Amino acid sequence: MSLRTPGTAYPPLALPEGEDDLAAFQAWLHKAIPLAGELGITDMHWQDERLVWALAVASNLNDKGTGFGGALAAQTTLAGWCWLTLWLRPRRFAHSVVVAESSQRFLAPVTGDYRLECGPAEPHGTASLSDYLRTRGKGRIILTQTVDCGATRCLEASGRYVVLPAANP
Repeated sequence: MSLRTPGTAYPPLALPEGEDDLAAFQAWLHKAIPLAGELGITDMHWQDERLVWALAVASNLNDKGTGFGGALAAQTTLAGWCWLTLWLRPRRFAHSVVVAESSQRFLAPVTGDYRLECGPAEPHGTASLSDYLRTRGKGRIILTQTVDCGATRCLEASGRYVVLPAANP
């Protein structure tokens, strides 16, 4: 794990010239947010408008031998942050993203490797966000996350994410 200095921002990843490379983003993510490298993400890809992660339960066990709720909450929050950061990149926005609020509902224990999916809560959420970014230079969107272990839905989460105005040079 890399050591970071509190209060010092990590340099942002350059905007992509063409198709964004998820492997390069994930490598940057592990340096920018050291916890991300410890969360057991084994695969990251897009499926339609949803960001999908495959995760190893062994990295996130609790004392009962199932997925630790705190790790699952961190993963759902981070997945939303990644979704929005990655959505902004090909649109040439290098704005900062923050989570304003999040909630999780735990439905069943995670007993094996699992899948996390994240995407917009509303069908027109990205269109509304685009309008706000264009007219106000900032915006917000609600994203939902699900965690499935095999055929079992283990967690449902939601978060409101904010795109901050671009920093002045």
